[in-house]
Amino acid sequence: MVGYDPLAQGVALSPEEAALAGSAAGMVTRALVSPFDVIKIRFQLQIERVSSRRPEGKYRGLVQASRCILSEEGPFAFWKGHIPAQLLSVGFGAVQFASFEFLTELVHKNTEFDSQMPGVHFVCGGLAACSATVACQPLDTLRTRFAAQGEPKVYRNLRHATSTMYRTGGVLTFYRGLAPTLIAVFPYAGMQFFFYNVFKKLLGLPSKGSNSEGYLRSLLCGSGAGVISKTITYPFDLFKKRLQVGGFDEARVNFGQVRNYRGFVDCVSKIAKEEGPPAFFKGLSPSLLKAALSTGFTFFWYEIFLNVLRTSRRANELSKDL
Repeated sequence: MVGYDPLAQGVALSPEEAALAGSAAGMVTRALVSPFDVIKIRFQLQIERVSSRRPEGKYRGLVQASRCILSEEGPFAFWKGHIPAQLLSVGFGAVQFASFEFLTELVHKNTEFDSQMPGVHFVCGGLAACSATVACQPLDTLRTRFAAQGEPKVYRNLRHATSTMYRTGGVLTFYRGLAPTLIAVFPYAGMQFFFYNVFKKLLGLPSKGSNSEGYLRSLLCGSGAGVISKTITYPFDLFKKRLQVGGFDEARVNFGQVRNYRGFVDCVSKIAKEEGPPAFFKGLSPSLLKAALSTGFTFFWYEIFLNVLRTSRRANELSKDL
């Protein structure tokens, strides 16, 4: 079970094990959901008036966007920015799950609250995600820029992108969009852990000794938690993406209009004025697909890797006793 539970399969979970399982879960999940992330980012960065009768943007739907990217840029375009995205997933998963396990253990040992309460999971999950966000924001910005650029490419590789961004904008360039990210990530991650906990309790415990049933339950609960959390906090993800590509006009000209924003408030007001409030939910469909798969698979693989680690630890302990 996610969250500190001293009775979990007879073996308590350490933050180091949570970090290892979380990073492995993030790596596998990222490889599976990358195409949805690329499509979502393309929609989020597209400038057009939602009220316009005639579509102004290059991408007009999930299927059309997929075909367009495939025909113009090839199948590997769906994994653009995959290296920084994988580094982001591994780093974010490690910091988030290690922090979450540490915080829930802290609650369990030093307060009267039950560490398995949904409310505790909401607060600990939100704080854990904030710490992971600050640590991994540069990788998120790099991932967004790689996914946003078309052909010809502005950045040839990760090293070129890093040096170019640092030379033209300094260190702060890597932290563009941090404000809306932190505002959104606390409730988003908090609700992920909250609803995951609630759904698991509603479904009840799996049959004794049935690992496959438990893994399927994690997948379903994680998917439901991801969809609800993403829908509620989605606009902040869009604001973050718009801010992260500021000053990146050269790579965006083939996709339509470009905009530069002075900051978070300016970004929100300009989008509302020029494109209308419905624009806050551009790219929601691929984002919900990605959220369902991403959150579901993250918890699914996390439970699998935790079970592997617990089994390995028990085997080591038994061998020492012999």
